[in-house]
Amino acid sequence: MPDDPPGPPVTTVLLGPQRFTTTVQTVLRSLPVDGPVAMVNAGWEEREADDAELAGLLDHRGVNLRLYQRAVEVLASDRALRRVALEHRTAHAELRAFYGIRLQAAWDTVLAVRRRTSRPSTPGVAEGALRSALQALRDVDDWYAFEVGRIVAATAASDAVRSSAVLARHRGEVAETLAGASVVVLAGGHVGVLMDTVRLLEVALPAGTPVIAWSAGAMAVCDPVVLFHDFAPQGVTAPEVHDRGLGRLRGVIPLPHARRRLALDHHERMAVFAERFAGHRLVPLDDGTVLRFVAPTDGSGHGPGGVMDPPEGARVLGRDGTVRTWAAS
Repeated sequence: MPDDPPGPPVTTVLLGPQRFTTTVQTVLRSLPVDGPVAMVNAGWEEREADDAELAGLLDHRGVNLRLYQRAVEVLASDRALRRVALEHRTAHAELRAFYGIRLQAAWDTVLAVRRRTSRPSTPGVAEGALRSALQALRDVDDWYAFEVGRIVAATAASDAVRSSAVLARHRGEVAETLAGASVVVLAGGHVGVLMDTVRLLEVALPAGTPVIAWSAGAMAVCDPVVLFHDFAPQGVTAPEVHDRGLGRLRGVIPLPHARRRLALDHHERMAVFAERFAGHRLVPLDDGTVLRFVAPTDGSGHGPGGVMDPPEGARVLGRDGTVRTWAAS
């Protein structure tokens, strides 16, 4: 018998920040779909309901999932669930504190090794030291990601989560809205809050439904979620893995506000960033950027290891530390 024909292409569009240059309306109108648009803007926190401008850009087709408001309502009404959520937050914060210490030391070590001059009489030593230092940096990330996974799994399996009737009701309502949506839009804001509410309400992006995302929303649909700010006044200055994302785009790390948050002219620093995540495509998302990822539902169109390649002409951070135009090989 002949194989079943492939399903419709899966479209995910990553946009630059929408504060000054809005492109979401044009992109939405370019999609060959009608019907309601599910809005995820929990990263706005208390301003989540202040969505009139966003709804207008979505041609008044938007249906706000109210994830932040739902999370507040659920935790206010279920004491056991509130206690588990607090324990989860505390454990994650404690883990991040230890991760920050290890991460900054490993990052600084890589930079120091790169700057160390090697004697001509000892060929290969510097290269080996750099490879080892980079692997140690990746090992710190892997340890953190594993521990985050353990915390997430323990919370999801807790009696408070599994037995909460109010949480189950809200999860069901969210799933029903998503199932009836023609497009899902994820806005920016606080990425940590966005990920916490998405996970609490068990948001799953329908496989065949187009997704449009920017800023924190773009970070959330990929995996991992990586925070970065080269101009932070204090604390950890190395890019840090924050959380596991939704995995809609595998192997893609968005860099929202790249020009404002990254020292792009510091090629050594950018090279370490790119080498550290060598299995991913690091994609700057600045004002006006529109990147349309389209892949068949059979999974083809991905690069080695399931990595989704950027569209032709996209800007990516190369392993030499420079931003270049992506060209399919």
